[in-house]
Amino acid sequence: MTTTTAESQIKETVTSNAVVLFMKGNKTMPQCGFSSRVAGVLNYMGVDYADVDVLQDQEIRQGIKDYSDWPTIPQLYVKGEFVGGCDIITEMTLSGELDQLFEQNGVAYDKDAAAKIREANAED
Repeated sequence: MTTTTAESQIKETVTSNAVVLFMKGNKTMPQCGFSSRVAGVLNYMGVDYADVDVLQDQEIRQGIKDYSDWPTIPQLYVKGEFVGGCDIITEMTLSGELDQLFEQNGVAYDKDAAAKIREANAED
């Protein structure tokens, strides 16, 4: 598999799915803490998303870093646009920005679950 094949496969994946998470492992069995945290947020919020296990394909693992110009995994895409990695998604979840992004892009999610995440993480 060549880099261009990996790149075209990545492009096809991010453009044909509303929400895509490139991660280590998969949504039911994440293989690292950061992937687990982002998948956990999406799962809890009831977001329908495609998961791509970068551990299954070295070309995709490197290719996604080149594609986004972002050095780490996981990487979240919404409507073909790179959103960020674990820290960014965590911040966006807690600030409500992730809800807004989903709403603007017509992505269904559980608003009550999103509010519960913020409540659970609110600083006293």
